[in-house]
Amino acid sequence: MFLLGVALRTLPVRTLRSLRRPLSTPSVSTMVKKIENITKSPEDQRDYRGLILDNELRVLLISDPKTDKSAAALSVNIGHMSDPMELNGLAHFLEHMLFLGTEKYPSENEYSKYLTEHGGSSNAFTSMENTTFYFDVGPEHLDNALDIFSQFFKAPLFTEDATDREVKAVNSEHEKNLANDSWRLHQLERSTSIKDHPYSKFGTGNLQTLVEDPQKNGINVREALLKFHRDYYSSNIMSLVILGKDSLDKLQDTAVNLFGTIENKKVALPKWPGNPFGQEQLQKKGLAVPIKDWRSLSVTFPIPDMKQHYKAGPNRYLGHLIGHESSGSLLSALKKRGWSSHLNAGCRSVARDISFFAVNVDLTEKGLENVDNIVDLIFQYINLLRQEDPKEWIFKEYVEITNMSFRFKDKESPRDYVVDLVEDLLEYPVDEVLTSGYLLSEWKPELINQVLENLTPDNCRIGIISKQFEPIADQTEKWYGTKYKIEDIPSELIEKWKNAKPIEELKLPKKNEFIPSSLDILPDDDNPTKYPAIIHETHFARVWHKKDDEFLLPKSNLIIELTSPFAFVDPLRVNFTHIYLYLVHDALTEYSYDASLASLKFGVVNSKYGLMVTIKGFHDKQDILLTKVLDTLINLEVDEKRYEIFKEYYVRSLKNFQAEQPYTHAMHYQSACLLEKVWLKSELLDATKYLSIEGLKSFIPQFFSMMHIECLIHGNTNKAAAQKLIDVIEGKLVKNVQPLLPPHLLRYRDMKLEDGSNYVYEVTNETHKTSCVDVLLQCPPKSTESNMLLELFVQIASEPCFNVLRTKEQLGYIVHLTLSRNLTGQGVRIMVQSYKHPTYVNHKIEQFLLSMKSYLEEMSDEEFERHKEALAVLRLEKPKKMKQLTNHYWTEISIQAYCFDRDNIEVAFLKTLTKDDVIQFYNDHIHAEGAKRRKLAVHVLSTAEGGAGSAGTEVDEFEPLSIVSKPTRIEDICSFKSGLSSFPLLQPYAYHRPQGSKAKL
Repeated sequence: MFLLGVALRTLPVRTLRSLRRPLSTPSVSTMVKKIENITKSPEDQRDYRGLILDNELRVLLISDPKTDKSAAALSVNIGHMSDPMELNGLAHFLEHMLFLGTEKYPSENEYSKYLTEHGGSSNAFTSMENTTFYFDVGPEHLDNALDIFSQFFKAPLFTEDATDREVKAVNSEHEKNLANDSWRLHQLERSTSIKDHPYSKFGTGNLQTLVEDPQKNGINVREALLKFHRDYYSSNIMSLVILGKDSLDKLQDTAVNLFGTIENKKVALPKWPGNPFGQEQLQKKGLAVPIKDWRSLSVTFPIPDMKQHYKAGPNRYLGHLIGHESSGSLLSALKKRGWSSHLNAGCRSVARDISFFAVNVDLTEKGLENVDNIVDLIFQYINLLRQEDPKEWIFKEYVEITNMSFRFKDKESPRDYVVDLVEDLLEYPVDEVLTSGYLLSEWKPELINQVLENLTPDNCRIGIISKQFEPIADQTEKWYGTKYKIEDIPSELIEKWKNAKPIEELKLPKKNEFIPSSLDILPDDDNPTKYPAIIHETHFARVWHKKDDEFLLPKSNLIIELTSPFAFVDPLRVNFTHIYLYLVHDALTEYSYDASLASLKFGVVNSKYGLMVTIKGFHDKQDILLTKVLDTLINLEVDEKRYEIFKEYYVRSLKNFQAEQPYTHAMHYQSACLLEKVWLKSELLDATKYLSIEGLKSFIPQFFSMMHIECLIHGNTNKAAAQKLIDVIEGKLVKNVQPLLPPHLLRYRDMKLEDGSNYVYEVTNETHKTSCVDVLLQCPPKSTESNMLLELFVQIASEPCFNVLRTKEQLGYIVHLTLSRNLTGQGVRIMVQSYKHPTYVNHKIEQFLLSMKSYLEEMSDEEFERHKEALAVLRLEKPKKMKQLTNHYWTEISIQAYCFDRDNIEVAFLKTLTKDDVIQFYNDHIHAEGAKRRKLAVHVLSTAEGGAGSAGTEVDEFEPLSIVSKPTRIEDICSFKSGLSSFPLLQPYAYHRPQGSKAKL
C-alpha cells in the first residue's frame, strides 16, 4: 500500500587475517551435470561454466585471468518469511552468527582477519526468501578464503557467548532503522497484509522477538538457531558463484571439494498461502505519517508472478510505458498540472508467486490536494494501453535497447558481479543466468494483456504519505511505531476510475531517436598519450583528453566544471544554485528521457566552485545531447509555478536534515569544523527567507558572467571527435564572459589543528534513539610518504577496531575505522553510532587506540608484510568500468595535482615501509601521548525518548584515562576556525622524492 524504498538489510563491510592452516581435502563429490554453453556478451572475455553437484548445489564458475580480485557468493533460498512465528528475525540473526566461528575455524574473527590481510572484504544480507553471503579477496588467496567460507554452511558454532552478544547487534541494527522512513513503510505494508501470512512478519528482529519473548515462552534461541540451520541450510536450495583467476577446471575442483560436502537435506521450498493481500486488504486507502517531511502516492496491484515468462517481460513492457517521462506521458500530464515532478512504475517480485505492480508518484502540495485526480490520470493511461493494444514496434525497440546495453555493459567489480548472479542462479536456467535480467526474445501480447487485466481499481491498494495526516492517524504499527489510518475507497470512486477515459494529451511514446546509429570504435590518434593531456587551452577554458585504450567500448565520458566566483559566496547564492539546477533537470526531463533509455545520460550538479555538467554513455549523439543541455543552462526560462514547487521542495529537504542519521550529522559538523569554507544546513535554511524568483532570474546571468571551464573528455572519442565537443562548449558558454584570474581558481583549504590538541564539538539529535561519536585524528598533509603511512595504519587497525568495539564491546551496529581525506588534510576517522552516551563511547575508543600500541609491537613481520601486500592489492586494483577510470583522472584534475600514476608511485613507496615506520607514525599521531597528536571529536547526543541524553537515562560510569587530556569544548565553529592555520594547497605533481623516502621515484 505504501511507497517503499528497497529495504534489503546489509551488514557493514567487514574488511579483514591470514590462514595458516593447510587447505582441507574432504571426500570428493561427483558432479551430476556440467553446463558449458552459457550465453554471454560477445564483448565478454571471461569463461563460464555451470555445475550441478550430486548434492544438488547449483554452481557458476567464472574464470577471468586478468582479474586482480577474486570473489564468491552463496545464497540460501530461505529468508525471513521462513522465520518461526514465535521468533521473528531468526533468519537474520542466523546470518549474523555465521560470521562468528565454525568448528574448523573457531576464532570469531578468523574470516574477517584473513580477508583483511589479503585485500578483501565481506558482507551479507537477509531478504524475504534469500540469505546471501559474499566476499572478495586477492586472487592468490581465493582457495583458503573459500575453505573458511564453506564452513559457514557445514558446522557453525553458535557459541552461547557470541549468541548473547550478537543479538545486541541485531537490536542495534533495528534501532538504527527506527526513524528511517523506508524501513518503517516497508514494514507497514507487511503489517497491514493478511494477518499471519508469512509476508506480515518482522524480518529484522530485536530484543523483544529474540530475547524477551523467547524467555517468557521457554524457548532456547541458540537451539532455535541450530535447528533453523539444520532444517534449512541444505545444498539443494543453495547456489554458489565463484570468480577467480584460475582455469575453469581448477575452480571446479575447488568448488567440488569444498562445497560438494555440504549436506543435502532434501529441503522442499516453503509454499506461501497465496497473495498477502486478499479482498479485505484491497480497495483501501492508507494514510501514513513519515518521520521526514515528504509526500508521495503509491498505487499497488497484486499481479500473477510472471517470472517464468522472463523472455517475454510483460511487466517490463508495461513499466516502460507507464513510467515513461517523454511528451505525452503520464508524468508529463502530472507536471503540467503542478501535481508531481517524479514518477516510477514497475513490478516488484517479492517472493515465489507473490508479485506487485506499483506506480509511485511524488506529490507537490497541490498534488496532495488532488490525489483522487492523480489516480484517475493513472487509470486513464492504463485504459489507453488497453485501447491501443500492445505494440510490437515498442517491444522491438525496447529489445534493441536491452540487447545493446547487454552487449556493451560495463564490467562490474568481481564482488558486485557474483552477488548479482547468485540469486538468479536459483531462479533461471544456468545457461541463461547472464541474460535473464536483460534480454527479451518472445513477443507475447497476451501476457501483457493478462497483467493489464489486474491493473484495475478493484484490485488496488493506495498509499499516501504526508505529515498532514498526523491529526487523523488512529493506528500505530507494532514494530516501528508508524502512525497511520486505513480508509475504504468509496465504490463510486472505484467505478469512476474503471471508466476513466484517456484525455487527448496522453499518448504512447514516439520512436527513440537517441538509439546510437554507430557503435564503432573510433580510430586512434597519432602519438597517443598514456594519461590525459591538454589539447585545448585559452583564457576561458582548458580541455583534457584521453582516448580510451583499455575498455574498447563505444562509450565516452565528458566532465565539464564551470567555475564561478558567485556560486558559493554566501548561503543565498548556494540556495539559488540548487533551485536553478532543479529547474534545469526539470526542463530537460522530456527531451533527455529517450537518451537515458538509450544509455546516454547527463547530469548537472553544484559544487563549492560552481557546477559540473556530465555526459556519459554511448559516444554517438553526445554532441546533440550536450548542445541541448548547455542551451537549457544558458537560456532557462524560469516558470513561476515550477519555481515555487522546487523552492518548497528544497526548503523541505533542508528541514529534513534534522531527521538524518546521527552519523550524518557528525560528518556534517566535522566538515564544518575543519574545512575552510562550509555553509551549515541551518545557515542555508535561514537564507531561504530571502529567496525570490526575481533574485534567481538575476543570479543566473551573474553566474555565467565570470567563468572558467575545465573539461575532461575520456573514452571512445579521438581528437577530431573531441574538437566537435569543444566547439559546442565554447560556442554555447564563451559569450560575453569575463575570464577568471588565478586567485579565483584556488581551491579551499583544510584547517590545521595544533599539535597536542584535543577538541570536542557537541550537538543533539531529537529524532533517533542512538547517539554518535566521530573522532578524527588529524595526520600530516598529503604526500607520498604521509599517504602511505596513514593508509597502512588504517589497513592494520580497521579489523581489530571492528572486532573490539563492535563484536566484543557491542557498542553499536555502525562501527568504522576509516581513512578521512579532504583536499589537503587527512587523518584517521573512527565512527561509532551507539545507544550509549558519547562520553562513554569516546572513552572506549581511546582504550582501543591505546591497545593498538601492543598490537603493533607484537605483530609478526610476516603479518605486517601481509598487510602491506593487502593494501597494495587494494590500491592497484584496476577500474572495472570506464567511468571509474574517468573519475580517477578527474580527481587528479579537480584537486590540481595531475598525478595520474599516483597508485603505482605510492605503492612503490609502500613497499619500502617497515613496521618501525608505522609504530613511529602511531606514537606521533595516534597514541594519546603523541607529541603531534591532533584530535577533533564530534559528539551527537540523542535526546529522543530512550536516548542517552533523554531524562532518566542512566549513563555508564567509567574511570577516565589519565593519559588522555581533557578536551576543549568548541562553542562556536566560526570562532574556532578563526584561530587555526590551514594546510598549504597541493602543488602540481612533479616526480620529486619525498623527504625520508627510501624509494627512488
